[in-house]
Amino acid sequence: MLSIDRSIVEAIVAHARRDHPDEACGVVAGPVGGDTPTRHIPMDNAARSMTFYEFDSMEQLRVWREMDDRDEEPVVIYHSHTATEAYPSRTDVAFAGEPGAHYVLVSTREPDTEEIRSFRIVDGVVTEEPVRIVDAGVDPHAVQSYMFGQSPATVDYECSGS
Repeated sequence: MLSIDRSIVEAIVAHARRDHPDEACGVVAGPVGGDTPTRHIPMDNAARSMTFYEFDSMEQLRVWREMDDRDEEPVVIYHSHTATEAYPSRTDVAFAGEPGAHYVLVSTREPDTEEIRSFRIVDGVVTEEPVRIVDAGVDPHAVQSYMFGQSPATVDYECSGS
């Protein structure tokens, strides 16, 4: 089961809506070994496609190094489907390279509703899991959302939590 804070889910959905009609993608990092997603990191879809996502390789390198420096790992890897249900495609399964991660898919095919589902993908086997959305009982500023700009010199930071 994936337990995830409501503010992170809202940030993922907002990212998916913002990038629509292209697929959005990103990561939610958390402490190594904790299976607790705490830091939302929206990323650029280098493919700029309505049917495919690909992390920008330089951005991915920066993000993975930053997670390593912070003793974090990718707890959630997410992307959106813009015209189909929130279920991994054959391509999604083929490129799923983090066996410990929750793969969250958001469908933005309906303008007024979101379909959010989570899967484990290990060795080509897709297993859906329940999603438990929780409200943080701690300081709302403890959950951070980062927006990375287009160039390494430009980084915009957004903190979620109202």
